[in-house]
Amino acid sequence: MASTEGISVIGTRQGSTSGLWALAPYPVIVADEAGAVVEVNPAAALLLEGAVPGARMRDAVPGWLADAHQAAVAGGRLLARNCREVGVLPSVSGWIGAHSFEAHPTRSQDRSMVWWLVDDTDRRLAEEALATERERTRFLAEASSVLLASLNTERCMVVTAQLAAEYFADVAVVVTPPSGSRMAVARAVAGQDVTRTLIAGDPSQLPGLSEALQGFPPVPSRWIDPTTLPDWIVPPGFSGTIGSVVVTPLPGHGVPAGALILLRKTGHPQFSENEEIFARLFAARAGAALSASLLYSEQSAITQTLMRDLLPPRLRRLNGVEIAGGYRPAGTSERVGGDFYDVHPGSTSADASLVVLGDVCGKGLDAAVLTGKIRNTLQALLPMADDHGRMLDLLNGALLTSHHARFATLVMASVKRAESQVWLRLTSAGHPAPLVVRTDGGVQEVPTRGTLIGALKKVTVHSVEVVLQPGETCLLYTDGFTEARGGPRGDEVFGEERLKQALSECADMPAEAVVERIQMLASQWLRNGTRDDMAVIAISAPRTTHLSAVNGHTRGRHTA
Repeated sequence: MASTEGISVIGTRQGSTSGLWALAPYPVIVADEAGAVVEVNPAAALLLEGAVPGARMRDAVPGWLADAHQAAVAGGRLLARNCREVGVLPSVSGWIGAHSFEAHPTRSQDRSMVWWLVDDTDRRLAEEALATERERTRFLAEASSVLLASLNTERCMVVTAQLAAEYFADVAVVVTPPSGSRMAVARAVAGQDVTRTLIAGDPSQLPGLSEALQGFPPVPSRWIDPTTLPDWIVPPGFSGTIGSVVVTPLPGHGVPAGALILLRKTGHPQFSENEEIFARLFAARAGAALSASLLYSEQSAITQTLMRDLLPPRLRRLNGVEIAGGYRPAGTSERVGGDFYDVHPGSTSADASLVVLGDVCGKGLDAAVLTGKIRNTLQALLPMADDHGRMLDLLNGALLTSHHARFATLVMASVKRAESQVWLRLTSAGHPAPLVVRTDGGVQEVPTRGTLIGALKKVTVHSVEVVLQPGETCLLYTDGFTEARGGPRGDEVFGEERLKQALSECADMPAEAVVERIQMLASQWLRNGTRDDMAVIAISAPRTTHLSAVNGHTRGRHTA
């Protein structure tokens, strides 16, 4: 073999089969520039029945090889005309029957083209299998990302059906376990919007569906007769007949999350065993996401139910007394915590109402659970609301006998209106002292005191009576305000003096305005810093206003 101008050149003897070709381990075809077969070796003759000397390449070999020969001849002529260009003719590849071949061209001395055919079926199949696995891995990663992006059950059903219809089948149906006599179903047709509905279908009508909804392994698709599909499986308006069906479970966290049904039209390739296995891998990802969303929805519903009893009540004017409250939990993602307040109206307008504000040691849900117990216990003790000491003593006993190792501070206020005044009896149990702002802006600290609740066997308290004149307010608060860290340096506590100064600016303001003012100042002080739970209640003796003139311009006169 020789090489000239970068073109591989090989010596041949036209019209006869060279012994060299007969011994070659690969099929060899020699064709001239006119596209006629010159020689074939025995391996090529076995591979291509029409490849005989004198036959045309177009008739003797597959089209891809005939096209490659024509292009190689043209390329060889170009190289011959321009000797400065050096190159090797490119190889091509294609299928001959069930085998893939690489065809490598070599130009001979008599200007004919020698084609060496190398079987690369195994390599090509391995490359295709690797590409398929890479594509499947990419799809599963993207599917997991999309599925886990939401904890909304309806959204997970829609995404699962949509992805399955785009990647696996002409139609994909997601079915959740029956609730009573109805099932939630999401149906997707490739290229169309997903539809969701509740149906009263019977899962046993489709072989394998009842088992899949119970988490049992899927039955092979060849066992399912497409003609027996119930009407509710196929989306309304779907054209064509179903020729292949796959039913696979959507495994969840301990309990099945549902089932995935895949449908292909008649005339489309039926599901292979490998495709069924991959569909189960996808179903496992989808089932985990759907199960998480179902679990979240269930827990969210339970939380909402419990939260209604744990959240502080909405306050209003009660028996002629203005009462306003505000609450902010420590965490931005939490709605309840360790601070709480309650207002229990008196049996009649002449009876005193009971206001309670407290702070349980700790934060978050654990503290909220104990908060709920305290509130429920105080509710049960309302018949003895006139005796603060007795109520606190019984509450203390209830906490000491519980499994909670937490304590709480409380402040109680019996509130009653007497003509234009509001009469208060205040009792603190280890809680910050209430503050009273007078009409002149002066702030007084109410000297009530007492021991913690849930810490000692015996509770001792000291109650104090206070009278509010019209326009005056008593403030009950938790230490989340005074211990709030922030300010210019970011680590300075708000403190009692700043709270008193803020309250002095609230003289003659309605209770709701006092609460908003205190909360606003605390938020500005904190900025984005960490904080404890914050609860506040304002109890105000209201003013009434009557106009002394009818022209609308004369200042009003305040009367009680």
